[in-house]
Amino acid sequence: MKSKALKWLCKGMLVAAVGIACIPFPNKVMAAGLTPDSIRVAIFLDLGNTYKSTTQAVTLQSVSPWSAGFNGNDGYHPLINISQSTQVRFSIDSFRVKVLETNDWKTAAAASQKLATTSDKPLLFSSTLGGSMVYQLYSGPYATEQAGREAVNRVAQTASAQLNGQVPSLKGSKHWSAGVYTTQAEAQTQQKFIQTAGYDANTVIQSAPSGGTQYAVWVGEAANDNELAGIQQEMSQLVPSVTLSNVDPSIPALIVRQDVGVNLTSLQTLDHYQISGDTSKLWIPDRSSGIQVTERSKRIYRGNWEISSYNGQLALVNEVPLEQYLYSVVGAEVPSSWPSEALKTQAVAARSYAVFQRNKFKVADVVDTTLSQVYNGTSSEAASVTKAVDDTKGEILMKDGKVVEAIFSSNSGGITADSSEVWNSIDNTFTTVTSEGDLAAQKSLKMWYHVLLNNGLTGYVREDNVKELATTTAAGLAQLTVTSTDTNVRVIPLVQSTVPAVSKLNPGNTAVILDKVAESNTYSWVRGPYTSAELLKAMKGKGTIVLPTTINSLDVTRRGPSGRVVELQVNGQILDVKYPDMFRSALNGLPSTLFDIASTGSYTVLGSDGVKVQALTSSNTSVISASGTASLKGTGTVIMNSESKAAVLDASDKFMFIGQGNGHGLGLSQWGAKGMADAGNGYQDILKHYYQNVTIAKE
Repeated sequence: MKSKALKWLCKGMLVAAVGIACIPFPNKVMAAGLTPDSIRVAIFLDLGNTYKSTTQAVTLQSVSPWSAGFNGNDGYHPLINISQSTQVRFSIDSFRVKVLETNDWKTAAAASQKLATTSDKPLLFSSTLGGSMVYQLYSGPYATEQAGREAVNRVAQTASAQLNGQVPSLKGSKHWSAGVYTTQAEAQTQQKFIQTAGYDANTVIQSAPSGGTQYAVWVGEAANDNELAGIQQEMSQLVPSVTLSNVDPSIPALIVRQDVGVNLTSLQTLDHYQISGDTSKLWIPDRSSGIQVTERSKRIYRGNWEISSYNGQLALVNEVPLEQYLYSVVGAEVPSSWPSEALKTQAVAARSYAVFQRNKFKVADVVDTTLSQVYNGTSSEAASVTKAVDDTKGEILMKDGKVVEAIFSSNSGGITADSSEVWNSIDNTFTTVTSEGDLAAQKSLKMWYHVLLNNGLTGYVREDNVKELATTTAAGLAQLTVTSTDTNVRVIPLVQSTVPAVSKLNPGNTAVILDKVAESNTYSWVRGPYTSAELLKAMKGKGTIVLPTTINSLDVTRRGPSGRVVELQVNGQILDVKYPDMFRSALNGLPSTLFDIASTGSYTVLGSDGVKVQALTSSNTSVISASGTASLKGTGTVIMNSESKAAVLDASDKFMFIGQGNGHGLGLSQWGAKGMADAGNGYQDILKHYYQNVTIAKE
């Protein structure tokens, strides 16, 4: 194959230009170190409107022994060592609401379960006070003191049945030190002394100034300095023999607690460490067996881990070698069973996209969702994918000395988008090209019949439940019946378990065949019918126009080079979205902008004078049919166009969307790449087809 010949010819050179045999890459660009050794992936992070994925705590474990600590000027200092297969939880020492404290486990668990269904997520700890076990329920964390105070009333209402007279209160990260010790046992003795006197205290692990580890005992969890001063006064009366000193907020530390909130049906205790310190970043070194993250569907990830506080929320970042990151990403983005050349194509595109996004997310380069690329840890790795990544190691797309933002989508619907159709700007890397391979997405899928029922309703029935009849309607439309009892008539040509069926058919019942279409998939699809109210809700905030109270007409008034919608009018007024691809979300989450709109309550009549008239089911329109002059009004009337395509009028006046493609359509079409690979094309040729004016650089 040509790609193999190119690979042999270019051995030892720096770059293979797409479509050109071999061109060495300029030294000044190669010296810049374009592909990093590792990449930082945010698993949990709060960047406000930019990105938000949060959790109150993370639960980690490994099948091998592991450790956690802090990095200093002289390297990594482990503070805790964890046995294999042992779960440990981590959270940040931030603003939180102390909801209640009780001796009854069931009361605490019940309140925790209620909070878990709200935005005020629970943390449940156990402690010993005055010689008795108590359970302490918190909610949070909250980014600011004000946000925490606003939460106090909310949690009081949520847990009102379990409070038993207690009043939730705001807590924070300000503490007093009740002593520093060289061993954990000494610290625990002091902690127990304070707790026996009825005051809460915690052992704290921190790096010693001279190196190694030291232990402290902290009391109080004040939200501000005034409350901190009040704690000192209270302690001087309760435990006068204990001397308190200031806690340096810049020193990284781990507050040791006992977590009983993982299993709310039976009591289970885990070690829990709250990360304290203004700029503390807890570090967990790479384990060859990986680290499991419970809050990410128990997935296992390679690489190092960093846990810190960002915007008052827990930030969990996985630092992993770039190529190992791609083992997961490529396997999550496309099936590992696809041809090797398609997998190589995806590997180069994914690597380029990842490098382009470096440092985009403040404390991370990328995130683990589709906002960057899907990253599921080792669960999406496969031998075929690993080989494709290894075979293209270090290869990235370049243009004009810069890394290309090699964006891609699942299926371009037979033709890729032009940049003007997505971003409203011109980038000649992304121009419209054909993508015949996209059609393969529906190759093995069932066909569906679009039918008109006797009650005037319409829907879809899958072909394996259908028997076509020899009878036809007066207009010549074919009819069918079904072969199974209670056969569902679906809203769209797709089984949607959460969407009720339109109706049911039984053997012997007949229905009129309006059309026969493929099952909705990434290549072709049907969405709707959506009511005016549903669409107006989706359009809200997407543009600056004043939306009408009812949508009477919804029309595509301009398309781009590929046929994608770039202008849309609502009741004759342009819906002014920020960029054309926003039409997807503005129209209730359409798969792509390559679509047509069909109104169920309006139709166009072509008069004998050549004039087109837009009519509604709510109005009378006289037409001459085979049976004479008739008035079209109401539900159930079948109309046909010049191509003998039938549609049914519906007085409910809803909107159907019939389209192709899945995603923005820019750059690489994943299904199109598979089609080209199936046809014998190499990955460089595929990349050349979907990305224009680029070279493939390799360090």
